[in-house]
Amino acid sequence: MQNDSTELLYDLFADLLAYPTTAIPGQTEECLAQLRESHPEAGSAFEKFHHGLQQHPLEKMEELYTVTFDMQPVCYPYVGYQLFGESYKRGVFMAQLNEAYHAFGYSTEQELPDHLSVILRFIGLDSANRQGDFCQALLNEGVMPALAKMLQTFGSESENPYFGLLTALQSFLLQTPEKELGHA
Repeated sequence: MQNDSTELLYDLFADLLAYPTTAIPGQTEECLAQLRESHPEAGSAFEKFHHGLQQHPLEKMEELYTVTFDMQPVCYPYVGYQLFGESYKRGVFMAQLNEAYHAFGYSTEQELPDHLSVILRFIGLDSANRQGDFCQALLNEGVMPALAKMLQTFGSESENPYFGLLTALQSFLLQTPEKELGHA
């Protein structure tokens, strides 16, 4: 079912945007297969990440992740930071996220509530368990502008594999109809 595929893709993107583990090759293969089947344009963009992963051992991917997301503040994978910097507005945003997460029994584990992976997992939950309007607003007013800002930090010909991952995520989100997010 298309909705199952979409939920799986949200989880896979969330996994791949977390710090790399030994599971990353399998997650990458599964994500690529799902994208090729249901979101070919995103699949084409994702191939850059897939190719980069094949070229680098896990230690190099860990280093690339750290350089890309932890050492360059403009690429922090925190939606609130991308939108508001370190202002009080980010705190308000995170409080709103925590409230929504709590209402649906969703846990951020030990990550901040505005981490892109955390938000993607929340949006990818079974749509019957959450309010679609909140998730759609979170995507349109939060994730998409933050993602666009993150992508601006890369050149259009960036060799960084994470550029391909973020580009594929953006394409996937743009191609995912509202009805697949529980907004029929």
